Amino acid sequence: MKSRPGFVLEVDKSTPPILVWHGEGFKVQKMPVDSRIIYPKEPISALEDPDTAVRQALENPLGDTKPLSELLFPSMKLTIAFDDVSLPLPPMEAPDNRQRVIEAVLNLAAEKHVEDVVLIAALALHRRMTDAELKHCLGERIYNSFAPNGLLLQHDAEDPDNLTYLGKTEKGEDVEINKRAAESDLIVYININLVAMDGGHKSVATGLSSYRSIRHHHNVATMQHSRSFMDQSNSELHSSNWRIGRFLANEGVKVFQIETTLNTDTFPKQFSFLQKREWEWTFKDRLSFSSVSKALELTPGNLKTSIFNSIKAPHRLTSVQAGEVEAVHRVTTENVYHQQIVQVDGQSDILSLGLPYISPYNVNSIMNPILVACLGLGYFFNLYKGKPIVKKGGVVIMSHPTPLAFHPVHHPSYIDFFDQVLSETTDPMEIQTNYEEKFATDPWYRHLYRTSNAYHGVHPFYMWYWCAHALDYLGRVIIVGGNHQAVKRLGFASATTFNDALEIAQDVVGSSPSITHFHVPPIAIAEVS
Repeated sequence: MKSRPGFVLEVDKSTPPILVWHGEGFKVQKMPVDSRIIYPKEPISALEDPDTAVRQALENPLGDTKPLSELLFPSMKLTIAFDDVSLPLPPMEAPDNRQRVIEAVLNLAAEKHVEDVVLIAALALHRRMTDAELKHCLGERIYNSFAPNGLLLQHDAEDPDNLTYLGKTEKGEDVEINKRAAESDLIVYININLVAMDGGHKSVATGLSSYRSIRHHHNVATMQHSRSFMDQSNSELHSSNWRIGRFLANEGVKVFQIETTLNTDTFPKQFSFLQKREWEWTFKDRLSFSSVSKALELTPGNLKTSIFNSIKAPHRLTSVQAGEVEAVHRVTTENVYHQQIVQVDGQSDILSLGLPYISPYNVNSIMNPILVACLGLGYFFNLYKGKPIVKKGGVVIMSHPTPLAFHPVHHPSYIDFFDQVLSETTDPMEIQTNYEEKFATDPWYRHLYRTSNAYHGVHPFYMWYWCAHALDYLGRVIIVGGNHQAVKRLGFASATTFNDALEIAQDVVGSSPSITHFHVPPIAIAEVS
């Protein structure tokens, strides 16, 4: 079936209310006449034979490299690294892309009698994955073959005995990566490229590096000069990772990159109405929306979180490319854009966003207030090429309950960041200057990151820095339906309803603002002219 393109709907009196995500729930909202709604492109066709496509990619690599089978030899040290639980969103139905690709790589390694093989989850400063998450990602066969023998590792960015310092780039960026990876004859890296920002040199340069290295590009200046993260030619985050990646190549670190892309078939059949345009809802869709919405209203919070965390997306593989990092990533990016780009004519005074229950950093967890800010201002605001959907000095209105709640195991430093840092200032540069080092080097946070399932002590800082471009660019941020205390601590305005938010926004953009609602997820990238 041919996929219909995304498009921009001009709202008139006949336009029905639209579905808006609101955390672990959703609602319908009537948009003002003459406002716009950006709809994503429908899911493109998946590969008919993904396993054959993977094998062909390994034997027909892109760029200046030999086929993977010719790079393998019996006495070599082979490291297979893969993206962690932050991708894809939601987690995909089995088999996960990583399982499919790693099985193909291991089959080739076995044919070449390679015995020294280690798998590494490329965590960077993210939390350790649980056994259940690793089993879902890799499949039972891979997990049971490697984990009991100590051959399935999770990168530890704070382990001095297992990091190798290689020097500095021409811009003075420290380059320090996983020791096993640095000493390998070959790193095979397996990516899931959910958005254009994923993959490329960022895989090793961030995923297998240390705080000492990551701090050079996860900082306020880099984020403020990334316009946007999805537009590589205008992203300083991209530039820094590419400098580090090229430095690694010049130092003799050999990487065979394997990148996969997905379609946007995001939700299982019982939630199919979430991916349809509202005027095309059938009676069954309307009934499903009504029954699911009412059921969620009656469901206790913890149970509701568990239900949403159990969702597995029917994502399907749309492309796989392998070989030299930059050659691979050029093709991958075009494939991502093919699924996600929507042409948008001009900017608006107000950008409206419905924020869902999940972000890269609360998988099987809780969407705390800092992650709400990061999802809206760090990710959704930056889903553009060219220029933002909203005008400079404009307003973003985000719908989310913004609960004053934190996962005590996953996000311990977030709790203290919210209580101790945001209570003093919300200015990213002031936060970086006065507070980052204390959290980044705190022994207790470091211990929890290394031995438990906690994000690194510095991680909430990076989530706040991720908002820095939007915070510098916008005139106001308003959250609809959020916990008032949490929203106030973030430095944003609270509104009870969307219409209340429009009244608040008028103080910034005037009485007759232009309005655009970005109807995501599923994911789209607005190419704004």
